Amino acid sequence: MTDTAAASREVEALLDRLSAADPRAAAMASELVRALTELYGAALARVVEVVDDAALRRMAADELVGGLLVLHDLHPDDLMTRVIAALDAVRPGLGAHAGDVDLLGIDDTPDGAVVRLRLAGSCHGCPSSTVTVRDAIERSIRAAAPEVARLEVEGLETAREPALLQIQPLRTYAADGSDCPAVAAATL
Repeated sequence: MTDTAAASREVEALLDRLSAADPRAAAMASELVRALTELYGAALARVVEVVDDAALRRMAADELVGGLLVLHDLHPDDLMTRVIAALDAVRPGLGAHAGDVDLLGIDDTPDGAVVRLRLAGSCHGCPSSTVTVRDAIERSIRAAAPEVARLEVEGLETAREPALLQIQPLRTYAADGSDCPAVAAATL
């Protein structure tokens, strides 16, 4: 199976190297990636049109396909619904330790969605809370909502922000080698 995070990093690295070597070629490569992304998105939209709801939901449940559906705004569930389902999936594990997690909200920022949480029960203040959030909750949210940029957990100090796999614009380059935000392609 394709490691989408590694593939995304490879595309970024190749575009960076190309930009350093030949800015005009980098601009054309960025345009090619954007055009291919649009082509695959249009094909995926047609697939979504012809499958029934049950098939679409099975496709959306797959982490890779679900991420592509999010990327092309074709996912059958909105972000809030997917985050709530992800939290519901980890609640039994937290409940086994007399804990729970509350969704305080989701904020849209220029860098992506920020999910705000609060640990409840005996998980709150527990030294293993960091591990619980990073491992169980982050993994569940990453699979359900790849566009989430980060988690903020009320009252929990962490040394780093969780590194969630994100769906984000792929850097594009103008002919002079500078970043060109006006032409946006996307990768997983």
